[in-house]
Amino acid sequence: MKNRTEKLKDLDALRKDLAAAQNVFLAGYEKITVLQDFELRKAIRGAGGSYKVIKNTIAEKASEGTKSEKLLTGLKGMSSIVYTNGDPVALAKALTVYAKAVPAFTFKAGMVEGSVIDVSGINALASMPPKEEIYAKLLYLIQAPAQRLVTAMNGVGRQLAVVVDQGVKENKFQA
Repeated sequence: MKNRTEKLKDLDALRKDLAAAQNVFLAGYEKITVLQDFELRKAIRGAGGSYKVIKNTIAEKASEGTKSEKLLTGLKGMSSIVYTNGDPVALAKALTVYAKAVPAFTFKAGMVEGSVIDVSGINALASMPPKEEIYAKLLYLIQAPAQRLVTAMNGVGRQLAVVVDQGVKENKFQA
């Protein structure tokens, strides 16, 4: 059993993690086997996240003064938190896939970029494309008008060159 100083160190470490985390998902994990827990942790690490099983009172104390304070206040039942500073979509997808495979794992709520979301919000987040794909589409939309402008400008020059070439071949120009 941990003594008071070890518990305070754990509380401070959790407080630092929560203060740095941009995205936090709160879940229930009742009746999960050790093998299922291992698979869950593996999926979370693969998505760039961290996973902790927590006591509700410790989570509430650790979240005081952080963005996740609203999310972790008044917890009931067995709780675990999953957090990341990376892509929340990838983490939400990994958790949703796992929740479908293991019904004992349930979502309670989440916080994405400082905004608290419910279970339907987490499912909506999981159905979104990853950040990189969204950035690629946005970049394409930004570049498309410029690309069309350059193509049109090149077309004018090309057509002018064709007209001049035809005029030279037919001796239409006189010096």
